[in-house]
Order: sequence, then structure tokens, then C-alpha cells
Amino acid sequence: MDSAMYRRQDVAAEQQRFMTKVYGWMSFALLVTGFVAYEVSASPEVTGFLFGNMIVFYGLLVGELVLVMVLAGLLAKMSAAMATFVFIFYSILNGITFSAIFIIYTTESIASTFLITAGTFGVMSFYGYVTKADLTRVGNILFMALVGLVIASVVNIFMKSETIYWLTTYAGVVIFAGLTAYDTQKIKNMNIIGNEGTGEDRKEAIMGALALYLDFINLFLYLLRLFGRRR
Repeated sequence: MDSAMYRRQDVAAEQQRFMTKVYGWMSFALLVTGFVAYEVSASPEVTGFLFGNMIVFYGLLVGELVLVMVLAGLLAKMSAAMATFVFIFYSILNGITFSAIFIIYTTESIASTFLITAGTFGVMSFYGYVTKADLTRVGNILFMALVGLVIASVVNIFMKSETIYWLTTYAGVVIFAGLTAYDTQKIKNMNIIGNEGTGEDRKEAIMGALALYLDFINLFLYLLRLFGRRR
């Protein structure tokens, strides 16, 4: 009985250390993205080159998409060092494209929205970590809703409907808040007990950090639609 209890305590302690690494990598990537975005936005020459040339801008977007797909799909085959490099490089590319928000929105509203996002993310991630309920079914529903959200957003590029814009905005907040809880639970459970400190452990942490980083970024963007004040 006592040995089983100690075993559970050891597993819980290792999961806590693993999640600390995940949050650490995610936070580092967010800092890199924010720093790069701010520095790029402060240079009229760079922003003019990026956003004045659609080939360059869409090339960056395509590059980001390819990079995140490579990281998600080939992570298991990468070395820990390569996975770390690609993850950081992706956060830098994201920062370059995110520089647009500093041009469109006021710094004050970006900061306040970031705090709202951090609070929402923190609550949902905490729930996902401590809940005993299995969120797998909820996660599957949210993923299907995400596919619908992407389709509706693409269609609205051509329709330019304000109603669809606001519907997708509120739906996006709900979907990514829910995915934060689901992904946190999934990441906690995917940790392989006993490989702490190995290269595989770091790759698992990078994979988890990427998922939560994307949840945070998307939640922030949808909340920015609601709370951001344009210049």
C-alpha cells in the first residue's frame, strides 16, 4: 500500500517537472515572438518590405505553415537539438508576421489583451491539468469545430460578412480556450515516466510546448479582435 502511494507520488512529481519544462519552453517561445514582433514593427524599412510586398508576406505565412507541419510530423525523427532549433526558428518567423499587430493596434490594448489571454489560458490549462474527467471526447468535438472555423474564416475572406466575422471571433475564443484544457491533459499524460533528462524527454517537452504555444497565440488573436483598439 505504502509502496503504491510512493509510486503515485513519484509519477506526480515527474509529471510536474515535465509540465514545468513544457511551460518553460512555451513561455520562452512567446517571449521570442513578442520581442521579434516589437523590434520588427519599430523599423519602417523592414515593415515596408514585409507588408508592401505580398509575395514576401505570403511567403512568410507559407514558410510558417510548412515549418510547423515539419516540426509536428517529423519531431520523433529529429534530434533534441534540431527540434529545439526548429521550434525557436518557428517562434522567430511568427514574430516577424506578428509585427503587423503593433502597426494595427495600440500597444496598450495589445498589453491588456495579452494579460486577459494569459489569465484565460492559465485557468483553462490548470483545469486541464487537475481534472479527473477524460477530455478526449471534448477535444475531438473541438477539433471538428476548429475545422469548421477555418472553413468559415476562409469563406469570409471573399464574403466579407461582419456577422460571420464576429461569430468566428467568439467561436475562436471558445474553441481555443477549450483546446488549452484538452491539450494540457493530453500533454500531461503523454509524458513517458522514467526518461527524465533524456533527449526524448526534451522532444516531448518541445512537442507539448508547441501545442500550448499555438493555443495561446490563437486565443490571443481572437481576443485581440474583441479588445484591441486600432490606431
